[in-house]
Parts: sequence; C-alpha cells; structure tokens
Amino acid sequence: MARQVTPAAGPERGPVLALTLGDPAGIGPEIVARTLADPPRGVAARGLAVGDAAALRRAAAVCGLDVEVRPVAGIADARFEPGVVDVLDLGIAGDDLPWGEVSAVAGRAAIAAVEAATRMAMAAEVDAVVTAPINKEAIWAAGSSHLGHTEMLGALTGSDRYATMFLVRDLKIFFATRHMSLRDALGNLTRPSLTRAIEESWTALEVLGHDPPRLAVAALNPHAGEGGNFGREEIDVIGPACEQASRSGRAVDGPVPADSVFHQGLQGRYDGVLALFHDQGHIAAKTVDFDGTVSVTMGLPILRTSVDHGTAFDIAGTGKASHAAMAAAYRAAAELAAYTDRIRAEYGTGR
Repeated sequence: MARQVTPAAGPERGPVLALTLGDPAGIGPEIVARTLADPPRGVAARGLAVGDAAALRRAAAVCGLDVEVRPVAGIADARFEPGVVDVLDLGIAGDDLPWGEVSAVAGRAAIAAVEAATRMAMAAEVDAVVTAPINKEAIWAAGSSHLGHTEMLGALTGSDRYATMFLVRDLKIFFATRHMSLRDALGNLTRPSLTRAIEESWTALEVLGHDPPRLAVAALNPHAGEGGNFGREEIDVIGPACEQASRSGRAVDGPVPADSVFHQGLQGRYDGVLALFHDQGHIAAKTVDFDGTVSVTMGLPILRTSVDHGTAFDIAGTGKASHAAMAAAYRAAAELAAYTDRIRAEYGTGR
C-alpha cells in the first residue's frame, strides 16, 4: 500500500493564500467575500483578496456581510483579523461596473489580479493562489491571447508542464487531453503523448507526498475493448504506454475499465486516475461531489487551486451565489500548501 508523506506543519497561523476576485462583473467577488468573511472551519490559513476593493465592497454589500473591506498595499500590511477582509487593491474596476456583462475593463481587472497573485507566489510572499472564475471573452477583449487561467499562469511562471488535476475527496484525477472535441482527443491519444501524461501524473503524486504512488489509467472503450472487439486503443496505445511506464519503474495499472476505475480510486485502491478525455474525468468527479471538486494546476512552480465553475453572469450581483466551491478550493490550498517547497523544487526550473 502506498504511503503518503506529509511534511512538517508550517507556522502556527497557517499558510497565506492569495484569492483573486476573478471577473468583477461575475460572482467571483461574492464568493471570495463570503469565504474570507467566514473561512472554512478547522482550516488554519490566512486569506488575502487580490483585486479591486470597490468590487469586493459591493459584493459584500449584496451578500449582506457585516465585514470591513480593508485595502492594503502589500502582504506586509495585511492583518488577517476577524471581521476584516484584507484586499490588495489594484484599483482598475470601479463600483459602477455593470453586473453580468462582458467588458474589457472587467477583463483587465481579472488579468491584473492573476498577475499580482502570481508575482507574490513566485516571490514566496504567499504560499498558494486560489482563483475565482474569469470570463474568456472579457480577457480577450482586454487584449489577452490566452485560452484561460492555466495558459496565463504557464506564461507568467515560464512553465509548459502545466496540467489540470482534480481533487475529489482523497482521489486525484488527471487528464491526458482536455479542451478539445472528443474526435480530436482520440486523435491526440498516442503512445508518446500518453506516456508523457503518465509520467507527469506519477510525478505530481510523488510531489504531493505519495510514496510510492498508485496510479491507474482509465480505458477508453467499453470493458477496456474486450480484447479488441470494441476497439484497439487499449491494445495499440494504452496498454503499451502503461507497460513502458512499468519498465521505467513506475507501477501503473491500466487500462482499467472506466466504469469502475474511479470508484476503485475513491475506495482507496489508487491515489490517482489518469482520465483520457475531458468528460471522462469531469463526470466522475462532479457526480461524486460537484461543489467539493477542486481544480489544482500541477506543473507550475507555484501552488494554484481553483473553483471549477464559471462566472455565472445570470446571478451575479444578486447575492445568491454559493461559495461552497470557493471554500473547498481554499481548504485544498491550505492543505496542499504543506507541499509548496516540493512543488517549487520539482517545477521551479520551468521548461
């Protein structure tokens, strides 16, 4: 059985987390305000909001929160006191920005928050970055060429190893392919690409304390292809990639039928499962715990967790947005911050 090694605990008051507000026209400021006003119980961490104080104040107002929003110039000015939400005020979007509308101003504010939080993490001023959702159209209107958070963070940190990991309960789910059509995903499942995905998933498990990791690779076809009768991907691509990993010293199970491998992982048989395409992993995780599934970006020299939902423009400004996913991302960042030094050591060389 694999053993998870947990580093010694950090400072008594816990790690410092930078929470970006996301798109200020969306629900990001609301869920950040709720999370910092009432942090998850039992989590020893200190949270600093990063974005516009004006956006955070109006979010706190629509949520009916009795808190003081206090702008700070830097992490050294933050007090982390009960009843006070410290915010690194970037002063880009005012309090009159229309709720629920795409705008270049909101996009610039969202980008600036990610950049500021990343700088602090790279300088080791904060232990982790927790991101609220951004709107792709808004950041593109602001001049960004990135597809989203992950690509932006890769560029800011000089890394091209970045990959998404889902954390649901104690199971870590990785993805061989993600944002592409299913047809394109099948075309991208080659022995070299899958071998690299296995190696990176294994490394991520090692970095996060699994000694040695227990990794399974999901099958693509029903019943793992039934000996080639339901498709040959398991015979021609997936099986050989798993065998190659085993020959290199990484004990990997696979291909394991996808209708059982995630259940087996949740039962403790595996520490991680490598899904082959976007929905294979997403459906499994979100069916188990939609709000509790946390997105973690591995491969960066910084720790970043995130909610896995969008800006919800349709309810932005109503105070109705649940902050359960943000609270889960906050909790995960606080727990995974114990591995920050390992993350920097493994991924700090960038490419």
